[in-house]
Formats: sequence, C-alpha cells, structure tokens
Amino acid sequence: AALALDNGLARTPPMGWLHWERFLCATDCAADPRGCVSEQLFVEMADRMAAEGWRDAGYEFICIDDCWMAPTRDKQGRLQADPKRFPSGIRKLADYVHSKGLKLGIYSDVGNKTCAGFPGSYNYYDLDAQTFASWGVDLLKFDGCNSDSLELLAEGYRRMSLALNQTGRSIVYSCEWPFYLRPVQQPNYTEIKQYCNHWRNFYDVYDSWRSIKSILDWTALHQDSIVKIAGPGGWNDPDMARNFGLSWDQSVTQMAMWAIMAAPLFMSNDLRHISPEAKCLLQNKEVIAINQDPLGKQGYQLVKDEKFQLWERPLSGQAYAVAVLNQQEIGGPQNFTFSLTFLGNGLACNPACSIRQVLPASRDWGVYSWISSLSVEVNPTGTVLLKV
Repeated sequence: AALALDNGLARTPPMGWLHWERFLCATDCAADPRGCVSEQLFVEMADRMAAEGWRDAGYEFICIDDCWMAPTRDKQGRLQADPKRFPSGIRKLADYVHSKGLKLGIYSDVGNKTCAGFPGSYNYYDLDAQTFASWGVDLLKFDGCNSDSLELLAEGYRRMSLALNQTGRSIVYSCEWPFYLRPVQQPNYTEIKQYCNHWRNFYDVYDSWRSIKSILDWTALHQDSIVKIAGPGGWNDPDMARNFGLSWDQSVTQMAMWAIMAAPLFMSNDLRHISPEAKCLLQNKEVIAINQDPLGKQGYQLVKDEKFQLWERPLSGQAYAVAVLNQQEIGGPQNFTFSLTFLGNGLACNPACSIRQVLPASRDWGVYSWISSLSVEVNPTGTVLLKV
C-alpha cells in the first residue's frame, strides 16, 4: 500500500508562492482590482516569479488558496471558478503558469464546505481529483474545515490521496490533517506521511514575532515526535514565509529557522512591491541550499536557556547547519558561547571543521578544532545561521 501511495514527489521541501496570508479572501475586485483573489493576481505573480529570479531560485509553485470558487458546483457536479474573477477558467490559468516554467497549486477542503464557506470536496473526492488533473493542477492544498468527525476527516484525507494518484497526474498533496487531529488525539505521522507530501501541525502563521516564536516553541516542544518522520516525500509544514510585519532580524530568523526545519518554503507576499533586502533574503542561495539539502533530515533544538536557542540540522557531505537564536526582545546584541563538541553528537568538528556564516551576512569564520568554543553575537530576536 505504501508503494502504491508514494507519488514520487516532494523529494525536497516544495517551494513557491501562496496567496492566503497576504491577500486572504478578498473577492471584491471593484474595490481592489489588484488585491482581490483573481486570475489577474496569479498572472501578475507568475510574471514576476519568472522575470525576477524567483523561479530560478527554486520557487516553482504558484498556489491559489481558498475563495477561488463559484458559490455552487456546475450542473455536472464539478467545482468551478468564480466566472467574474477567473473569466478564462483554471485550465487557461494553468496553461499560462506552465508557459512561464512554473506549476499551479489549488485549494479544496475535506469537509462539505471550505473554511470560507465555498463548496468542499466531501462525497466528491474522485470527481474533484479528476477535475484538478484535467485542469493541469500540480499541487492540492487540502484543508480540514467542516468535517463532521475525526473518522470522516481521516477517511477524506486518505481518499483524496488515492484519488489524486489514480488520475495519473503528478500532484503534490498538502494536508492539514494533523492540525485538526491534535486537539483530540496524537496524530499517527507514519500514516500521514504515507498519504501526504507535507502537512500542517500548528496554527496559521501571522506577520508577527509572537506568531513566529510560537511556531518555533511548538516545534521544539514536539520535536521528538515530528522530526524523525520528516524526509524525502513528506515534510512538516510550519506555514508560509513572509517579510511584511517583521523586523529585519525577525525576517532573518524566520528564513534561517525554516531552513533548519526543512520546511516547505511558500512565500505569501506581494511580489510587485517587495524591498530589495527582502528579495535578497528570500532568494539567498546558501539558505535555500540548506533548506533543500538532499539528505532530507529536519533539524532540532539542542539547547535552550533564558536568552538563547541552539539548533542544528544534519546535512549531506557530513556537514551541519547551526542556528543561534537570541530570544531577547530588549537590549542590544548578546554573545552566546558554546563548545563545538555539542554539535553532531560530538562528530561535527572531530577532529576539525570549517565554519561559514550564512546569515545575517555571508562570511567565512575559518577552521576550528574539535575542542574549540565558538562565541556568536546575535541581535535581539535575530538568528545567526552557520554551516559547519
């Protein structure tokens, strides 16, 4: 069964752009023609992704979230796009996205309605999967609202996975399954990875340090159960990356920690209005290489004290990514000193290692012996990302 369900996709964490956090469920195009969820929005974002280095940096999916649908299905029972906001239909939009060397993602829900109240996929799993495949969709984000029971929720996630595979089209499957299970029961991650390519565990991310910090705290608290399951074909998803409501240091922290966590990198921002600094950070080749490392192991927290957190992620080639995060929200830069024997169960620097700083700026630190200590200066709410 596991082999039959393995769609061969997401061998590294998927990367792309998703409309939700920045554009939400804006459907009034008369009031905001450039900010509503519409064909025009996705065409313009696809143009920017192809022309301004995003595709070449690895961001390949452009994803539609909730609120793209008409309020009802068509006469054949099929989902349909809102005709005013998507006048050409999803198939034509997919063709356009593909012409730019990109892939199209779409959204549906395991229940009878989406979170925003549009038609859900309950009792239509096979038909909806066939519809998405016929449109040329490359990724499905499958939400978990409005399901009547945990049994129906689980059955729906399993059935949609099978239905997508049976279309014969390669469609990455993004699930919210464990997030909706967790208030009631511990998710079975072995089963979830059998059916899904990546999955959300925690609340939606917001443009705030409090939100980023809560995601990192939750991940560290549950790392014993979630880190070991992540790997090629299936990933823990801490939700979208952004740059709008965070300070520069906090943006660096999010990018560094999403790389440490082997997280899917889905931006939610307006690529038509993005600062050069934010663009440079999101397109940073060294950070993306860590995120996309082919060994496919998720990182974990090694040490936490009142001020600092120390995280590491095993990489291919016997390397490690190391993050030092300053949790303080007051004062100036602080130093964190630790022994290199902490890293890689004592193996990362045995007998010696070279260290390169990746964030917040790229520079070589030189060669260190196994018994050396390292002192790292970190700004409040900032992170220094190293490759050892």
